[in-house]
Amino acid sequence: MPEQKPHRLPAPWAVVEISGGYAIVDAGGRRLAYVYKNTSLDQGVNSEALTDDEARRVAANIAKLPELLGHKPTHAGQRRIVG
Repeated sequence: MPEQKPHRLPAPWAVVEISGGYAIVDAGGRRLAYVYKNTSLDQGVNSEALTDDEARRVAANIAKLPELLGHKPTHAGQRRIVG
């Protein structure tokens, strides 16, 4: 089997709100990760699920990884949507 090149995940990464949580996307729009939140009106149903604020903060911190690792942004105009 031929060796595959590793995928590039261009910085910056951004957080996009989706139904039920947040998606982390790279500069090219590829969805890299999902963070789900408790969407139930009754918070007692699933007390282990993340609140909206917790899910947003986790997603925002994941999106900061390229910056923390010193990767340069690929597209100067890209903006972080949430976080």
